[in-house]
Amino acid sequence: MRRLGSVQQKVPCVFLTEVKEEPSRKRDCQQFQVVATENVNPRALESNIDCALATEKLDGTCCYVSLFNGEPYLWARLDRKPNKQADKRFKRFHHSRKNCKEFVWNVEEDFRNVPDSWIPAHGIQHHNGQPVPDENGHIPGWVPVEKNNKQYCWHSSVVNYDAGIALVLRPSSDDSELLEVAAVPLSDLLEQTLELIGTNINANPYGLGSKKRPVHVLVPHGILRIRNAPSVNYQQLAEWFQGCTEGKVEGIVWHCNDGTLVKLHRHHLGLKWPDGETFLNKRPVIIRVNWVTYELDVGSEDLFASFSNLNGCRFDCIQDVHFEI
Repeated sequence: MRRLGSVQQKVPCVFLTEVKEEPSRKRDCQQFQVVATENVNPRALESNIDCALATEKLDGTCCYVSLFNGEPYLWARLDRKPNKQADKRFKRFHHSRKNCKEFVWNVEEDFRNVPDSWIPAHGIQHHNGQPVPDENGHIPGWVPVEKNNKQYCWHSSVVNYDAGIALVLRPSSDDSELLEVAAVPLSDLLEQTLELIGTNINANPYGLGSKKRPVHVLVPHGILRIRNAPSVNYQQLAEWFQGCTEGKVEGIVWHCNDGTLVKLHRHHLGLKWPDGETFLNKRPVIIRVNWVTYELDVGSEDLFASFSNLNGCRFDCIQDVHFEI
């Protein structure tokens, strides 16, 4: 199985897009929406999109595993954004219909402070030693998820640095139709990006856990393959999302052979999300977390201990996994 592309920056749409002056279906406070045209993005064509690997786009928050102080750590997405004054200048420039790439930033003065441990995402362009903001005026980056950091408590719940492991949802090696929740060494995930999904992430479209006993897991990007993906054709994709069981997903991310990533979100096609039962909850799941082997003293509500109590149990879907209160 080849190593798939790491999601370090904003992934472009597989089609060329246009902006419509109408309320966004994706963001309540946004008075415009970005929709796909029927024209395939030249970048996708250059990367031979027809030979790309189609994978499920999950609705969560992006994470990254890399070294911090010499140890494998989970990192949370933190884009560096402009301060209020710079943001106003940028928006005025943008609304004047000028090319956003022509806007001149002063990174040292125009952007909000970030923690000293913050790092820019891989592939970001630099000018005079400073990272260059993207077309949205953001500088994608990461911060390490340190122990007992309340801001990233749900990120923290899926890693244990003492044992050096993470809770990962992935296809079982025994049966590709079966998913498994497993304790995976962080060292095995180095330089990979993953999606954190669960109870307290993005309104929980997959219905995981409950407020009293939340459930969160990491899913490596590109690991959920779409077996019968339609051709990159606007009409065929719209029909697939609406009429196929496997199409009950937030979107598709194509991993091209040259490392390029392109995506398609249901909102690009004017389709609702979530829309009924998700495809993720059509797949059975087995728990393979044996916490006893690590001999660590943790609380009864610790996520690793809770999954360990269900070790070997099989469920109809991940949504059916609940812990006793």
